[in-house]
This record gives sequence, C-alpha cells and structure tokens, in this order.
Amino acid sequence: SKNYGKTLAVKNLNIKVPYGIIYGLLGPNGAGKTTTVKMLNSMIEPSSGNAKVMNFDIITQKKEVKLNCGYLSETPSLYEKLTTREFLEFVGELNYITPRMNAKRISELLVLFDLTNKENELIERLSRGMKQKIGLCAALIHDPEIIFLDEPTANLDPETSRTVKDLVLDLVKKVNKTIFICTHLLDTAEELCDKIGIINNGTLLIEGKPQDLIKSVDAKDLEDAYLKMLKISRSK
Repeated sequence: SKNYGKTLAVKNLNIKVPYGIIYGLLGPNGAGKTTTVKMLNSMIEPSSGNAKVMNFDIITQKKEVKLNCGYLSETPSLYEKLTTREFLEFVGELNYITPRMNAKRISELLVLFDLTNKENELIERLSRGMKQKIGLCAALIHDPEIIFLDEPTANLDPETSRTVKDLVLDLVKKVNKTIFICTHLLDTAEELCDKIGIINNGTLLIEGKPQDLIKSVDAKDLEDAYLKMLKISRSK
C-alpha cells in the first residue's frame, strides 16, 4: 500500500508476475499504476507491506533491484543539454557498464530505433517521439532482466509504435525477458499481454489472461471488459 498524506494511491495490492511473460496493469489516470511501478523499482517506498523483484527486497536491496530492472516513464527524464549519444553513455556508466560494452550497446540501440542520424544532436532539439525512443534506449542499455514500461507507445508515430511492440514481443520470446506494462491503450494490451490486472482507485479489481477476463463479464473484447469492470467498481 502507498499513501500520500490522506490519499490512498495503492491499497493492499497483491500480485505475482511469473518470469518470462508480458504483464499489463490497466486502469484510468490516477488509478495507482505509476505508483505501483515506482515502488517495484525502489524509487519510492511503500507505506506498508513489501515486495520482491528478482528475489531482491525493494526496500533493503534497492541497488540490486535497479541493476536488474529497466524503467521507462511516460515522460522520460532526459538531460536535454546532452547529445543522444552523450546521454546514453552517461546512463550506461550509471549502470556500471564497461566503456567498450557501453559503446556497443549504444550503437545497437541507435540502429534499432533509427536514431543514428540523431546521435550527435542535442536532445532539447528533438521531437517528443524521438525523446521517447531515447528513453527506451536508456531503459534497455544495461540489458535488464525485467523491463517496466509506463505507456511505452505514448507520443510515437504508428511505425515506431509497431517497432516498440515487436521489440517487446522479441524480448520475451527470444531473450526470455519479463515485461511489465502500464497502459490505457487496450488494443496494445490485448495484443501483447499474457496476463492483465485491472486497477482502479488503488485497488486491483481483477486479474487473468485477456481472453479469460473478456469471458468473465461476457464482453466482446478487452475494451468492453475493461469498461464493464470499471462500471461495476464505481457502482459499489
């Protein structure tokens, strides 16, 4: 649980995410998604309770948690007076990557996200979409075991959004990563996620495979199921 003063942002959340899947946490703005992810990344501490990520305690083993996790916020924090390459070099050093490996990872990610022609440009001069791609590169640069993505396709054009979705699928299928996605884009969640939790007002309403959730409320698709769940929760 997490309180901000008298505001209860997350209430008695209890989830277990198996390794090697894509887990989607869905909910409206203010539902508690970002707070949950920040707790799981040891960025903020819970008001009560605890959790383990990769068997590391999120309170007493913060360094180990951060070294094994990659995190992309909806609006990435970038040092905009640096060039793209300079910023990624800085992030790699923060994650204890050797200079040689750092340079290799940066070059691979710049190619993957079609940023090679922007590597020497100041970040402040780039579009929001390009900044989002740089944020993705930063989240992936230390090759983390678990990747937390908060609205990963926000501000991206359709082509780049497709690239990101394909990358997420490849990370799970080919290199056995675990992905934790927060999103309100239900088509993205239905396409990508193996397991989904729906949260509202800090409380987990339901959890399961997308098709099971759809069947549980006799819905036609995940969007219909999601809206029905929120309506039920608000009527209580």
